[in-house]
Amino acid sequence: MPHSTIPGASGRVRPLILLGDPLLRTPCDDVTDFGPRLACLVEDLYATMYAARGVGLAANQIGESARVFVFDCPDDEDRRHLGHVVNPRLVETDGVVVRGPEGCLSLPGLEAGTERFDHTVVEGVTLTGEPVRVHGTGFFARCLQHEMDHLDGGLYVDRVTGLRRRRLLRAVSKARWNSDT
Repeated sequence: MPHSTIPGASGRVRPLILLGDPLLRTPCDDVTDFGPRLACLVEDLYATMYAARGVGLAANQIGESARVFVFDCPDDEDRRHLGHVVNPRLVETDGVVVRGPEGCLSLPGLEAGTERFDHTVVEGVTLTGEPVRVHGTGFFARCLQHEMDHLDGGLYVDRVTGLRRRRLLRAVSKARWNSDT
């Protein structure tokens, strides 16, 4: 893999796994090989996330059952947060619970008001095995919690309740990308 200072510049845009694929509902495996294959996966995650105009992407969304995600996401003060976490653990969620619009690259074109904590801390390692601790507030905290859900086999639709959930599921059933339609 050629070295680049721009994340994803040497990556390959991969097809996104969409709602309905069992891989999205299966907890991802811990990463044990920190070699070139992992570096390529991280580059592909960035390339795919940017091509799809997302702010975060988990490995299972491109067909890899590996506990790794990337992000390039602003917080509520419009500060940019750029990075990746391998084998992340959600170590803290606190603060106010905020319902805000949430979408997902695996449910293209849809969003729903979803409750999330406004502060999150994730710990893990980088692709070279160095420890990393990521603090998120506001929208960035939402992003971190969303990606952690993916790695555990969850989706934001699981957190939506009542009328919002019924509306979202109706929209899913009518979506052009849904293979059940």
